[in-house]
Amino acid sequence: MQKIDSHQHFWKFDPIRDNWIDESMRIIRRDYMPTDLLPELEKNGINGCVTVQSDQSEFENTFQLDHASKHDFIKGVVGWVDLRAGNIEERLEYYSSFEKMKGFRHVLQGETDRALMLNPNFIRGIAALKKHNFTYDILIFPDQLEYACELAARFPDQKFVIDHLAKPLIKVGDIISWKKDIYELSRQDNVYCKVSGMVTEADWLQWKIEDFLPYLNVVFEAFGAKRLMFGSDWPVCLVAGGYSKMISIVENYVSNLSNTEQNYFWGKTAVGFYNL
Repeated sequence: MQKIDSHQHFWKFDPIRDNWIDESMRIIRRDYMPTDLLPELEKNGINGCVTVQSDQSEFENTFQLDHASKHDFIKGVVGWVDLRAGNIEERLEYYSSFEKMKGFRHVLQGETDRALMLNPNFIRGIAALKKHNFTYDILIFPDQLEYACELAARFPDQKFVIDHLAKPLIKVGDIISWKKDIYELSRQDNVYCKVSGMVTEADWLQWKIEDFLPYLNVVFEAFGAKRLMFGSDWPVCLVAGGYSKMISIVENYVSNLSNTEQNYFWGKTAVGFYNL
């Protein structure tokens, strides 16, 4: 079985640029590079990964593509471009020359305009992705799921993936409105979901595997294993435990699935989605 970590990050820590990494997350206030991740992948039987942007600049793309060119285990890069830029077609044409550039992401969760993804200029950028076979990672909080539904409906031929289950409020057990919106979004066949980032939405120091079961039940029922993919969100996950502890949550859950479903969840979905 091929196993792919569909969501992790590399960075050279910059306290000004990376000010989202506050003192409560001090364990990750340092550099994290491919040589730091590889031992974790090997220990957990993961064959490769997709690295995802954490800085909204095109310098980030150069930084991540350079890593990918030097390390075979990095199978793809999800970068960043200004989708609202007038020269978006030109930028996408440029990045299409890089085999490991698979798609793009914007940190929508942090935008004051909660519906930014429906801005006409942003929409124009999304419309340009399909021509170059680029995917789009949707990073949002639950209050933005309704806008993601509208976005996905506008572009039925564009491949989208929801990062981190759209960050449900696991710590306080809030599930009702998130559940309704997740089911609504899953009706769009072009939308996939990453089972990632859950531990950082739980109680970092006292979470239990049982805390995640209601949320896992929802996404597996809504999307099915063929539209779900494993992601570690390393190194961010380290604030709530190590890689092996984090992965144990999903290992325990998917052990009850069929071999076919497990193959999709652990790797086949990510390979197909990102064309790895």
